[in-house]
Amino acid sequence: MCGVPPFGYRVENRKLLVDKDNAVHVRWIFARFLEIGSCTELAREVGMRGLRTPRGNRIDKKYLYRMLSNRAYIGEAVHKGESYPGEHDAIIDREKWDRVHAILQESPRKRAARTRAATPALLKGLLFGPDGAAFSPTHTRKGDRLYRYYVSQTVLKHGAGACPVGRVPAGDIEAAVVDKLRTVSCQPEIVAGTWKAARAHADGITEADARAALQQLDPLWDELFPAEQSRIVALLVERVDIGTDGLNVRLRVDGLRGLSREMLAGEMGAAV
Repeated sequence: MCGVPPFGYRVENRKLLVDKDNAVHVRWIFARFLEIGSCTELAREVGMRGLRTPRGNRIDKKYLYRMLSNRAYIGEAVHKGESYPGEHDAIIDREKWDRVHAILQESPRKRAARTRAATPALLKGLLFGPDGAAFSPTHTRKGDRLYRYYVSQTVLKHGAGACPVGRVPAGDIEAAVVDKLRTVSCQPEIVAGTWKAARAHADGITEADARAALQQLDPLWDELFPAEQSRIVALLVERVDIGTDGLNVRLRVDGLRGLSREMLAGEMGAAV
C-alpha cells in the first residue's frame, strides 16, 4: 500500500489497520449523517469538534462525501471500479452503510424537501407583535396534514382578541421574511454597509466581493437544509415586528459581514 490511508485507519507493514481513536470519529460521522442528512451541516459540526484529515487539513463537505462513499469502511477494496473483500477490518457495518447510501442517492433538493416538515421554526425567538409580545411557534394536525402557526404570548395568556394580530400562518410569515433576505443583495446601502464592516476584518475584500458573496444567497437558499436556513436567519435577523400595517425586519450588519465572509471562503454550501 502507498499514499495516505483513509481517515480511521493506519498502515503497518503494508497492511491497513484500524486506528481505534479515529475510528470512533468515523462511526460518529456516519451516525450523525444519518440523523441530519447534510454534509454541509456535518462539516460544520466536524469543524467544531476540531477534527482534521490525516494531512492536517480542514474536513469539508467534499471530504465527508468521499468518506461516506469509501468502501474501505465496510472492509472492501476497490480496483478498477470493482469492489472486493479486503484483508482489513471494517469500521462501519453494512446495514448502516446501506442506510447512508440510500440518503446519498437522493438529490439535494429532494433531501431538503423531505426534511422540510421537520424544520425548526425559522422565526423562533425573533417574531414580535404590535404590543411587543413575542410570538411562539405551534402547530395542529388535520388528518395527515400539519399546519404550523406563530401565536402571540398575549393571546396565549389572555385569550383570543387580546392582541390585534394574534396568530399568523408560519409558512406565510417565514416566506415574507425570507423574501426580504433574498433581496438584500439588490440594496446598495446594505452591500456598502456589509463591505465596510467586512473590510475592518479583511483588508483585501472589495465592495464587488461583498456584492458577489451576498448575491449567492438567493439561488442557493432553496437547496439548503432547514437547519442551515435557520442558522442563516438567526445570523442575519435581529428582530421581526409584525403589525396590522405590515412587517418590519431588522437586520444584523455584523451577521451580513459574517455571511459574506463564509461565502467568500466557500464555507456555506448547498444541502449535499
